[in-house]
Amino acid sequence: MKTSQLLYDPVIHKLKLLEEDDVKPLLEELTAPEKPTIVGFLNQHGYNLIQQDKRARRHFLQVNYLLRDGIGIKLACSLNGLEPGANLNGTDFIPALIDHALQSEQSERYQLFAMGTCEPWTEEGANALFGDRDFHAIDGFQPTERYLEFVEEHLEPGKVPLIVMGMGMPRQEEVAVKLQRQLKRPALMVCGGAILDFAAQRFNRAPAAFRKIGMEWAYRLLMEPRRLFARYVIGIPQFFYYIVRNGRDSNVPVSEQSAYNRKS
Repeated sequence: MKTSQLLYDPVIHKLKLLEEDDVKPLLEELTAPEKPTIVGFLNQHGYNLIQQDKRARRHFLQVNYLLRDGIGIKLACSLNGLEPGANLNGTDFIPALIDHALQSEQSERYQLFAMGTCEPWTEEGANALFGDRDFHAIDGFQPTERYLEFVEEHLEPGKVPLIVMGMGMPRQEEVAVKLQRQLKRPALMVCGGAILDFAAQRFNRAPAAFRKIGMEWAYRLLMEPRRLFARYVIGIPQFFYYIVRNGRDSNVPVSEQSAYNRKS
């Protein structure tokens, strides 16, 4: 559904925007990939990154399913005449996606990987997400080529790799795109930011009241002011500058036109 349009930003129009009733069909779709498929999330921080780093922008454009995460992107959608729909942040959506895959009739087809953060949180986060299923885990501080080798070393014939990446933006999107090019079978790569840390309870989530009104970022800033000052106190004004600038100057390079419409 579209609302009154003030701006037109192609990146915002690339988002897959869903209502709550659409989430279950999306889970069904994602857990039956026919090719190497990337799921990612766009929040205020990610949007800022792709304005400042052309390489990161190219990688985000290769994400097949780019989902809305946070109040900043919600406001950007409204300014672009789009109904923002449900907030599909990775911390909630990724566990639901994994549960859906592992509780399905074809759960044994998946081969599970976790990549990101550092030990013991990598292993603990993977255990929390995957339950009693076997998995392969590696920390998030390896050279990019090592992740490609790691997956190839452990791939089993006939299996569908389900790879959760918790390396943070924009590293995880870069690795996902390279894996997408390398894999010659159906696969699902999920770009999850701090998902392994949250699953391992290394970091506390915001209270439900903060999450309900889209202010989880404010809670995180209160908890980690030094680390997150630039991301939010400086980054939020930058974000609105970029949204307005890009909405008014919406010419899309020819080389990017098909990528903006890449949904699956």
